[in-house]
Amino acid sequence: MKTLRGVSVGIIAVAALGLGACSGMTEREKSTAIGAGVGAVGGSVITGGSAAGTIGGGAVGGVLGHEYGKRK
Repeated sequence: MKTLRGVSVGIIAVAALGLGACSGMTEREKSTAIGAGVGAVGGSVITGGSAAGTIGGGAVGGVLGHEYGKRK
């Protein structure tokens, strides 16, 4: 459980710092970044904080976000 909390806090900190860089992004790029972040958190939660789950979730989420951004 401590690992999950540490990963979650780290992801939230990186997301908070990265939001300032989103001002010049297109909608598609924003959708990709949001999808990757949500996917990484989801993958981490599902796999109990495993690095492979976090990376895999981020990759899948990024692809889904990218595809969603095409429709906007």
